[in-house]
Amino acid sequence: MRIGKLLNAVKHIDQVFDGVKNKIWKREYVEDIAKDRWKHCLKCEHLDNQGVNCAVPKTQPCCADCGCSLGFKLRALAASCPKGKWIAIMSEEEEKQLNKQNFDGNLKDSEDASSI
Repeated sequence: MRIGKLLNAVKHIDQVFDGVKNKIWKREYVEDIAKDRWKHCLKCEHLDNQGVNCAVPKTQPCCADCGCSLGFKLRALAASCPKGKWIAIMSEEEEKQLNKQNFDGNLKDSEDASSI
């Protein structure tokens, strides 16, 4: 069963990456979205706090249906709940563009700061 969940994660590797990135480099608006999504997950019968159904061991809490680590999935703006409890707020392409803009802006800021 886990192999199917792992293959699903590979299929959505861009979303996984965005979720990991957004968990490490926190932005207030992403955290607000994650908190709102988490409220739905807390009431869901598929919430797995023990990690029995996680695609990757020791990444709980996760969704027992898709196996995704909720710490990452809730922060992937192009991700949606497989049970329809919450939706993606942008397409994967839009999220890529947003990330590129943020990266380019941060790079420019760091270049400016290095000249001081």
